[in-house]
Amino acid sequence: MGTLTAAWNRVFAVLGRYSMYRTVFFALASLTVVSVLLSFFSLVGPTWGELLASVAVLALVCVAVDAGAQRLMSLPWRIESSLITALILLFVLRPTLDPVALVGVAVAAAVASLSKYVLAWRGRHIFNPAAVGATALTLLSLVWPGLGASAWWVGTPALAAPVIVFGLAVVLRTEKVRVVAVFLVVAVGVAIVRTSAQYQAAGIEIEIGDIFWPLLFSSPFLFLGAFMLSEPLTLPPRRWQQFTVAGIVGVLAGWPIALGGITLGQERALLIGNLVAFAFAVRTAVRLTLAARTEPTPTVKELTFQVHDRLAFVPGQYLELEVPHRHPDARGTRREFSIASAPEDLPTLKVAFKDSGGAKALSSYKQALAQVEEGAKLAITGVWGDFVLPKRGTAPVLMVAAGIGVTPFVSQLRHLKAAGEDRDVVLIYVASESSELVYRDDIAATGVPVIVFTRDRPVDLPHHWVWAQGVRLDAEGLLRVVPDISSRHAYVSGPPGLIADLAPALERARSITTDAFSGY
Repeated sequence: MGTLTAAWNRVFAVLGRYSMYRTVFFALASLTVVSVLLSFFSLVGPTWGELLASVAVLALVCVAVDAGAQRLMSLPWRIESSLITALILLFVLRPTLDPVALVGVAVAAAVASLSKYVLAWRGRHIFNPAAVGATALTLLSLVWPGLGASAWWVGTPALAAPVIVFGLAVVLRTEKVRVVAVFLVVAVGVAIVRTSAQYQAAGIEIEIGDIFWPLLFSSPFLFLGAFMLSEPLTLPPRRWQQFTVAGIVGVLAGWPIALGGITLGQERALLIGNLVAFAFAVRTAVRLTLAARTEPTPTVKELTFQVHDRLAFVPGQYLELEVPHRHPDARGTRREFSIASAPEDLPTLKVAFKDSGGAKALSSYKQALAQVEEGAKLAITGVWGDFVLPKRGTAPVLMVAAGIGVTPFVSQLRHLKAAGEDRDVVLIYVASESSELVYRDDIAATGVPVIVFTRDRPVDLPHHWVWAQGVRLDAEGLLRVVPDISSRHAYVSGPPGLIADLAPALERARSITTDAFSGY
């Protein structure tokens, strides 16, 4: 577990430099280039001409419809979102050179783009846009067959390896590896049962291995899971809820149900999963107003918001705050922040972030956030995360926080104090300087023992705080200051590099839960 934790955090440190949207776009664009190259050798169904013509129509329509809708609704133009929708549809629909079928492709693209604004709730997609567009075209094909329909030609052995490679980058960036894995296990498992039953009904004997590999590499399951199911805006907040959605989509995709002239498979299965996810997450997309901006330390900014809608969250979870602005860089217009306040503090909500560089060093998002004035209206697109304390109140806990990574622990400790819960908690608090010990008073008020790692000696430490003089926080140092780590559930929040360095010691804990961030 420690080795996997270290490896994952080192990979995430690299992928985290790019926004989720940019990662998905690069992955889909690369997959498109590979498909065009394979088409020259007849290793995929469409020809290179059909691919180029279809992607041109899809991109043109998606960009045009999105630009028009965003201008009408005074929203920032997100060309990456438009191109992602177009490229997903390229692999879901049937590429063509036929003029009538290209009209069908254009209709699917227009419906997909419009669904982002019509089938949405407070900035959150209810359904995957590409799945909506593909379903609309399939339904239209019942009346006008010449328009074409969804084909999922991406499910071919020649594309299996590229889909796995590029899809893995996406699910690692979105942190949905386990969710997609659950979907694949369920979908392939159900499909094996269905196919075996069909062969048995026909009186044909077949080995499981002869079914398994074609179902995995010649079906659209890999693409559906990596590029569509993994979309954060159409997933619920908690992991168990995401697993539930993945299981539902897996069952429906693995055993398509016939409904009239179409089957309830692939994109229709995803739409049903999206609906279940929306039911879980309907209370997490909310509007808020910036009430105050403070600087608790020389490099930390704190934002206090007033929430205008009903919001439910568990201490330790994070929100995604959207700050629309022109010319966003690779990190995009949305960013994740751990919630620093407790649920008992609502309708007041607090987040904090580090701001240590000059204007040129800041991302476009941080520059835009710095210009948001008190009283301005913003929106949370969702609340996610499983960085939550064990349900069993007697379970000993170790909290390890580096810098601004202390924020989820502040939320948890404030909640424990407000709820009157007495837990066995030890907090390791790492900061560059003692002046950077943000939320010091809030943590001290909870009474939990704290071991501080700073270069300089902090002054006036509370009686239950200890400065780890001469101890370096690495795996060996952690074991020195927390000798009973094997009895504790470890929670670590901070840069991926620190988590990777501590992994050898953390693997001795009863469990490891991490909350890695890669900066803004």
